[in-house]
Order: sequence, then C-alpha cells, then structure tokens
Amino acid sequence: MMTANVEPLVLVPGLSCTAALYGPQWPALAPGRPILVADHARDDTMAAIVSRLLAAAPERFALCGLSMGGYIALEAMRRAPERVTRLALLDTSAKPPTPESNAPREQMIALAEKGAFDNVTTLIWQRLVAADRLADEPLRLAVRAMAEEIGAEGFIRQQRAIMARPDSRPGLPAISVPTLVLVGEHDQITPPDDSREIAAGIGANARLVVVPCCGHLSTLEAPEAVTRELLDWLA
Repeated sequence: MMTANVEPLVLVPGLSCTAALYGPQWPALAPGRPILVADHARDDTMAAIVSRLLAAAPERFALCGLSMGGYIALEAMRRAPERVTRLALLDTSAKPPTPESNAPREQMIALAEKGAFDNVTTLIWQRLVAADRLADEPLRLAVRAMAEEIGAEGFIRQQRAIMARPDSRPGLPAISVPTLVLVGEHDQITPPDDSREIAAGIGANARLVVVPCCGHLSTLEAPEAVTRELLDWLA
C-alpha cells in the first residue's frame, strides 16, 4: 500500500498521444500517488514545452516519457535535474534530428496543413507497432482517437519541436537518478540500439529493458510488462 507522501509522477506522452497512452498502467500507478500528465501540444519548441511542464509540476517528482515524451524528459533533466527524483525513458532516443530524419516530418506537416491529417495518422500507424499488431483494430482505433484529440495543429507544433530538439547525448553522464530505459524489441522508430546508447551514456544509474515482441508503443502493446517495470522503477 502506497503512503500519502509518495513522490508524485509526471507522465509525458508521445507524438499525437494523450494520457490514454498510459491508460493500462494508470490503475497500478495511481493509488496513493499524485499523477500529472504533461501538456505537450500547445508549444512548438522543447524549451517552451518543458517550461510549461515545470511550471505545472510539483517541486520534486518522478518523470516518465515515451518517444517524444522522452525527448521532453531529457530536456527537463537539462533544465531542472534537481527536481527529478527518478527517470523513465521509454522507446526514445537521445540523438538529435538530422536532415534525413526531418524530411518525412516536413512531409507530414505539409499533409496536415493541407487538411489531410487522416492520411498522416494512417502513415504513422504502419511504423508504430510490431508487425503482428498491424491488424489489431482496437489498438489502431485507440491510437487514432489519441491523434484526433491532439489534432492537426497540435501535431504540427509537436513535429516542429521534435525537429529542432538538441542532442541529448552529451548530458547523459550527468544523470544521477535511478533511470529505467525501456524499448520494444521491434521498435522501428527508435530502435533498441538507441536505448542501449542512452543506458550506456548514463552508466550505472540506468537499467535497460528490451520488451520482446513489441514495437514503439510499448505501454499499449505490452501493458503488463511495462506496468511491472514501472512499478519496480518506482519502488
């Protein structure tokens, strides 16, 4: 049973995702624990997103981000490391963007600006989950519902923030809090090597977990495994 003074938890969703990204974990994480979900769709720079997060967050908190949420979490560690008690980086990367990685993002922004946001969500789905989950209609509809809630304008702001994010690798050795680095075995967007690089950069304070038979959306694709790892990380 969690005590009333347990550390608060800040969850940061990924691109075009909402609090529902952590829906399967919520029942296990929430009892006795204040949880804040970061507002990450109203600003178009990492600095502004993190400023909004830090203004809303408790003075000290555990921090968990998936994908874009991981980029934001790493920016928060640069800005206010003294406020973060522990860190979880799920299906993310510390690498900076490149012209090659930004090119498809530019194309998706152009589609969204032309009113074809539905096409964007369809394109992204093809890489979001493990191949054997592509026909999982309930999962696809859940992902689509999150994207619709964020909307085209929010998606465009998020993409612009992602495309201008800094290189987080130089700051990894300074992370001194207990850190969970988790990735799906079949993650196509931020492959396991990206998580291995993060864990190696942080060193002894990091624990790397590779979830079998799982793609980029680990919290939804392998909910029980991710919940178990998060509870262990928070213990």
